[in-house]
Amino acid sequence: MGLWSDYLTHTGRPIHKWTHYLPVYERHLARFVNRTSTLIEIGVSKGGSLQMWKRYLGPFAQIVGIDIDLACKDFAESQIAVRIGHQGDTDFLRKIVDEFGAPDIVIDDGSHVMKDISASFDYLYPLLDRNGVYIVEDLHSAYWEEYGGGAGRAESFIERCKHFVDELNAHYSRGAVPSSALGRTTLSIHFYDSVVVFERGRHLDRSALRVGSSA
Repeated sequence: MGLWSDYLTHTGRPIHKWTHYLPVYERHLARFVNRTSTLIEIGVSKGGSLQMWKRYLGPFAQIVGIDIDLACKDFAESQIAVRIGHQGDTDFLRKIVDEFGAPDIVIDDGSHVMKDISASFDYLYPLLDRNGVYIVEDLHSAYWEEYGGGAGRAESFIERCKHFVDELNAHYSRGAVPSSALGRTTLSIHFYDSVVVFERGRHLDRSALRVGSSA
């Protein structure tokens, strides 16, 4: 059963997701199914998505939910831990990593406020497993002033992502774009409707290779 079918037949705690997110999740997270992994989801809400990740990733996955609402602690169960704190609090995030280890997957479905998204990303992304995946969703808020966003506004996480593309390609910029840790440790950045996905990894060989023989 694919993640979309699983979502439609879910009978546990409530889940609220945009329908076009489900294929995005499956495209980038399928390789973690039935493997040892740690997933951190920022934003627990009613707890249903934690159950979905547990079911989808399988019996070797540790699911960690983060939320500021104390009531979310009641959603802990086998394979699912819930910790209460603010996603922008790096001391709190450090305790999460100290307790559960470096995450393989981070899904930011938290406050959707630009400064909070950036704070979580700036702290957790460098600690992500070297082949991990970081997903920031509901980025339509990046265009809304009440969330600290706005079209073309520097504080918008979407604007930051546009600069991350340059960092990913700094090798070819002839010095115009400085080399960065993000550029050196990111294999790809994927843009979707309201979602950006970062896949960690290294480009070990940037040489061009011509093969075949002339007729």
